Amino acid sequence: MGGCGSRAWLVLLGSAWLWVGSAQPSPTGPTHGPGPQLRFRLAGYPRKHNEGRVEVFYNDEWGTICDDDFTLGNAHVLCRHLGFVAATGWAHSAKYGKGVGRIWLDNVNCAGSEKSIGDCKHRGWGNSDCSHEEDAGVVCKDERIPGFKDSNVIETEQSHVEEVRLRPVVSGGRRQLPVTEGIVEVRYKDSWAQICDQGWDGHNSRVVCGMMGFPAEKKVNRNFYKRLKRAARMKGHSPRLGQGASRLASKSQPKQKRREDVGLKKRLFTERQQLNYRLHSVSCTGTEVHLSMCSFEFYRGNSSAACGAGMPAVVSCVPGPLFAAGNAHKKKQRQQQQQGQPRIRLKGGARIGEGRVEVLRSSEWGTICDDRWNLQSASVVCRELGFGSAKEALTGARMGQGTGPIHLNEVQCRGTEKSLWNCPFRNITQEDCKHSEDAAVRCNIPYMGYENLIRLSGGRSRFEGRVEVAVGAGDGDQPRWGLVCGEGWGTLEAMVACRQLGLGFANHGLQETWYWDASNVTEMVMSGVKCAGHEMSLSHCQHHGASLSCRNTGTRFAAGVICSETASDLLLHAPLVQETAYIEDRPLHMLYCAAEENCLASSARLANWPYGHRRLLRFSSQIHNRGRADFRPKAGRHSWVWHECHRHYHSMDIFTHYDILTPNGTKVAEGHKASFCLEDTECEEDVAKRYECANFGEQGITVGCWDLYRHDIDCQWIDITDVKPGNYILQVVINPNFEVAESDFTNNAMKCNCKYDGHRIWVHSCHIGDALSEEANKRFEQYPGQLNNQIS
Repeated sequence: MGGCGSRAWLVLLGSAWLWVGSAQPSPTGPTHGPGPQLRFRLAGYPRKHNEGRVEVFYNDEWGTICDDDFTLGNAHVLCRHLGFVAATGWAHSAKYGKGVGRIWLDNVNCAGSEKSIGDCKHRGWGNSDCSHEEDAGVVCKDERIPGFKDSNVIETEQSHVEEVRLRPVVSGGRRQLPVTEGIVEVRYKDSWAQICDQGWDGHNSRVVCGMMGFPAEKKVNRNFYKRLKRAARMKGHSPRLGQGASRLASKSQPKQKRREDVGLKKRLFTERQQLNYRLHSVSCTGTEVHLSMCSFEFYRGNSSAACGAGMPAVVSCVPGPLFAAGNAHKKKQRQQQQQGQPRIRLKGGARIGEGRVEVLRSSEWGTICDDRWNLQSASVVCRELGFGSAKEALTGARMGQGTGPIHLNEVQCRGTEKSLWNCPFRNITQEDCKHSEDAAVRCNIPYMGYENLIRLSGGRSRFEGRVEVAVGAGDGDQPRWGLVCGEGWGTLEAMVACRQLGLGFANHGLQETWYWDASNVTEMVMSGVKCAGHEMSLSHCQHHGASLSCRNTGTRFAAGVICSETASDLLLHAPLVQETAYIEDRPLHMLYCAAEENCLASSARLANWPYGHRRLLRFSSQIHNRGRADFRPKAGRHSWVWHECHRHYHSMDIFTHYDILTPNGTKVAEGHKASFCLEDTECEEDVAKRYECANFGEQGITVGCWDLYRHDIDCQWIDITDVKPGNYILQVVINPNFEVAESDFTNNAMKCNCKYDGHRIWVHSCHIGDALSEEANKRFEQYPGQLNNQIS
């Protein structure tokens, strides 16, 4: 990202300056050559990630291009600047909205093969007779130039106000995160300036809270801040936020509140701050995702006497359930339970507050098509889920492709709605959208400081290394760094560590790290770590606490991780299981190899080999990779195991579990499938196969491909010889031991209802484990069984 095109804001906590990301512009492609370095971005909306108004950064200023004499050749050159291979079209008359600032180029005429837009004929930089109603746009082919940083982003418009922070004034004895109340400040030159609160209202506060990661604002006790200002004036200087103000805070509040404040040891930060007003007359509608999108005015010249009757704007925010402290958190959880299952969720994101948007309709989860997807609609989703406004609205399945139905299209929220379901939208038709157009979001979330409590050492890049965690980092104390015991450390724990580090997903969780012995940190400080995989910090996972228990305390047995921005996501094609399931009575003399690979029930050992038979429930499995990285076996081919009987290598001992369960979950039969051959059987259109098992080839499943295990191969069954007639659940779980990292493990299980009458089996209602509503899942598990062989 070009420094000039990026946008960020800061939150000040104590004496630490902490960066909090804001909406990032679309990729800016530097052009090297004589003259100033050029940068490019797409802007405006409604639009998709590969289209928009073209903006160019020249001579330290962003500007647009006029549509006079514009051609497809111009669009080709500009799309290559933006990281796409070519253009498919262009737009005139400010189709994507009017830009601001300079119109840098006019009457541009490119052949289409030029390396830079500067090499094309034009009237000269800044020489134009156009208005912004003639701003040109481009539509680029949705294919990236190899190696160009991919970032399908729809972002806020550029403005003069870029960095905003919330400076806390009142603090407890221990500085609690997140900071929910403080003075709003904007970056001005090399320091920070305040905003005059005259005319400031709840809409403005809502915008600031959204930027800081909070779904809502609340009223501020302005009287307290007024008295603080008055007391400071009586002392004869601008407010010094110190002990005098602390006494004032006590006097200005009711007795009970004062007692609470004393109990909490509340105090005001001791920071000398000369007030320096920069903005006034701020007026937001409340739907903006950044303060820069509101209307406001700057103070000109000497602003020391500005805002005479007013005071600095102060904002107080309401944190979402994930970030509410203590009792407030429990109260919000209770409220959510009373309201029932939410009808919206995020899937496939590495970080909290990001992911593919999925909605619950007619008891089934589905996705949203990205047509007209923008920051307003994305912000409604974010706030509904307890986060702030949207940092990015992502299109083109940037968080992986979903499965099942696409429920909504052309969602058009105003930004004021409480729920996405209150927004206008179109129902989907078959030809409208594919899952390659699934919409996603990145939400603003509160700064929690978790990334300061973990670090990696010894790795070859910042994405890998031995995990070191900080303990005893109290108020003002220097943290003590130590190691994590590698015993029991696996993919789920590594997922949490990579999320806490802000490095995406885990590729591997390592129990030995002797090859990363580069740090002087040698003490084990954490053991018994067991994570569910969704936690924000390792400290939120189960662990032994102060009483360490680690068999091998040497540094070589410390936990390590390899992180990655992307991950695979496997899921089973449920309808195929239903269509192909049948029973076979297979003679024992044909099952010697299967017995060697433990593919039969334990009672088979007692059978009168080679006479008799085993009853097998057979079906086909088609396993798709819908993630953003190829699925590769954990072990390299040097450690694959050769099986002489079947004459093939196993790259993963257990790739899938097959189980027959009673309706209450008791297992009555089980099977498993080793991955003797992970390969691309078939792929989607435009996706090339990369993996095949022939000739000891590389194994894996490419993104957009699937691996088919046919019903007629060995071990593609469950041995049900000992199962009595009755009603059961057939369950198939891919990657059951989490050996290989995936972006989403909740969709790895598939369940079907089945009725077995001792001779025939009926398999139906097959679905991915997280595809249905909680209510529909309960109905599925309480299935009373078939009364006949007619499945409705």
